[in-house]
Amino acid sequence: MPRTRRAVPPLSLPPGVRRAPGALRDALVLVGLPLVAVLALPAAFAGGGTRRWFGGRAENQRAEAQAAKDAAAAAFYELDTAQRDLRISIETITAVDASPAARRAVADFEALGRRIDEASHRYISAVDAHDLDRDDLEASAAAQARDRLTAAKDELGRVKQELDRFADGLGSLLGKAETRLARLAPAVERARQALLAASNALDTARGSGLKADDLAARLAALSPELTKLNQGAGQHGVPQTLERAERVTREAEAVRVEAERLPERAAEIDHRLVSLRTRAQALTTRSEQVEPVLSELRRRFTAACWQDLQHVPDVATENVGRAEARLAEARTAREEQRWADATALLSTARALLNTTDEAVSAAGDRLRRLNAVQKDPGQEIERTRFTIRDAQRLAMAGRNTPDPRHARPLDDAVARLERAAAGLEGRHPDYWHFLTETEEVRATVGRVVALIREERGGAAP
Repeated sequence: MPRTRRAVPPLSLPPGVRRAPGALRDALVLVGLPLVAVLALPAAFAGGGTRRWFGGRAENQRAEAQAAKDAAAAAFYELDTAQRDLRISIETITAVDASPAARRAVADFEALGRRIDEASHRYISAVDAHDLDRDDLEASAAAQARDRLTAAKDELGRVKQELDRFADGLGSLLGKAETRLARLAPAVERARQALLAASNALDTARGSGLKADDLAARLAALSPELTKLNQGAGQHGVPQTLERAERVTREAEAVRVEAERLPERAAEIDHRLVSLRTRAQALTTRSEQVEPVLSELRRRFTAACWQDLQHVPDVATENVGRAEARLAEARTAREEQRWADATALLSTARALLNTTDEAVSAAGDRLRRLNAVQKDPGQEIERTRFTIRDAQRLAMAGRNTPDPRHARPLDDAVARLERAAAGLEGRHPDYWHFLTETEEVRATVGRVVALIREERGGAAP
């Protein structure tokens, strides 16, 4: 007959303690384990993987170490972000600036990079050295991890401060670089627009019957430069692209201006051709009148008064002939639309005619002045004396005795005037010598007056 199992009364458990499963409870009762032993069983019996419990101190150390780890990670992230941002700034500077200051900035950034690598390595080593999630992490190990992670965080912070100071010092270089980069796209666009405007102006000029071959050649020479501009600064560099864009803009603008001015320039050359030809004809007529003037000079005055004018008729004839030849060449250049050649030839013709005009005018002016001084030399003498006296009054203004540097040349001027006037007392006076002497005396006195006024600050007495 089977044996009857005695019923086991239920255990009374303290509040908050779960009742064990039925089979386990029966087994514990059968083996006779006391209740305290049941309560002390590891929770692993109930299934799951919870940590071992070491007491409050170990958990506090673990929490502090984890906080230090989080703070170090944040410092590492801030430093890494700042380094990335600063690298963009350095790349911006090196893209447009090759100055010694820019090269020093690059070298300093590389040195900072090595410091950042060292601090980062220290941080990573501290993280790898301790597994804060281990169940059996001891309090001493957690404290050591906390100390190493805190030191790594502090080092990362110091390097971050160095990086910030370095970034602040880049302000000027970075500002200039960003300005140049900001100028790049507008500069390239201006160059393109300038080339387009020059091309349109050239087409308009050709449409009016002007060839403008030289301008077309200059514009064609800019085509390779436009190709390089279109290839971009990435291939040719920012400074080079900026310089190329500015040069293309200047040259294309010059072509445009000249192309737009071509009709006006052609009309101007036509006008100058007519004007200079008329002037050459007038000078031919005037040069024919030089010989009668020379005849009168020879008849009435000494040789010194006219010898230097002997060759005026021949020189005038030669110069007018050369000017007319240049005018004919200019006309041919104009017809062939060689504008630069035509302009240069017209300038040469004008210079020849100016020289001729001066020579022809000199003969008539000589006769007029000699007639005047022969009639009344006293007027020239008095004019010169007045100039000397005025300078003497200026030299004595505010002084008891004149400065020898001023008085001596003025005294010499008085003596020179007296000698020139005495030279008129002969039978055949050299009036031209007298006139040149009085002119030189007035010029000397004028230099003394200028010196006095300069020394006195330009103030009048």
